[in-house]
Amino acid sequence: MANDTDFTGKRVLVVGGSSGIGNGIAHGFRERGADVHVWGTRANAADYDPADGSDLSNLGYTCVAGGEPDAIEAAAAPFDTLDVLVLCQGTVVYKRGEFERPGWDRVMAVNLDSLMHISRKFKPQLTDSQGSVIIVSSISGLKANIGNPAYAASKAGAISLTKTLGQAWGPEGVRVNGLAPGLVDTKLTKVTTQSPERLAGALANIPQRRMGLPADMAGAAIFLASPLASYVTGHTLIVDGGLSL
Repeated sequence: MANDTDFTGKRVLVVGGSSGIGNGIAHGFRERGADVHVWGTRANAADYDPADGSDLSNLGYTCVAGGEPDAIEAAAAPFDTLDVLVLCQGTVVYKRGEFERPGWDRVMAVNLDSLMHISRKFKPQLTDSQGSVIIVSSISGLKANIGNPAYAASKAGAISLTKTLGQAWGPEGVRVNGLAPGLVDTKLTKVTTQSPERLAGALANIPQRRMGLPADMAGAAIFLASPLASYVTGHTLIVDGGLSL
């Protein structure tokens, strides 16, 4: 019986794969045989702290400023061919900083604009391989987020972009799907996880009564990139333990 989640011989680029969800996804593909490269924002792989959920062992690494279009255009492609592009870059500004122009612009540049810039850059390779794009958004894109307008708007835009690119690039053999995580234990959610009272309140709203793990997101990404999802495109899979129900 064929193993539809065997990625041996496949080449995968995970943007934002240096920590958290992206790092979990990168290792998920690596563990299934793929050659995996990640883009991050620090000068060297050694600059990342394992305490922040970073494990770059057995992964290729390149520093690319994801919120800067010129840096994206100038970045060298990590492989001659590419089968899967995972876009997991993201940032957030707390203390109502997204209501001001610098915070708004920064979050939109990283969380939304770069999705299009990077997808466009690698589209020729993905067309050649009949590959797929996976855009990581958030359930924040499905509802209001009172303290983070740019984060919510950028994630809503990511969900819409997934639909549009899925429709536009489908005829050329490129599938574009996404996943929308809920509360996942990463450095971006420390504002919740480091407050016992806030964490207890959050878990009470999750039917499965636990936070998500990067490995949970990896499972969804592997499914979407695999032949098991060969007739799925333009879809964002909610992976939140039931939080958005």
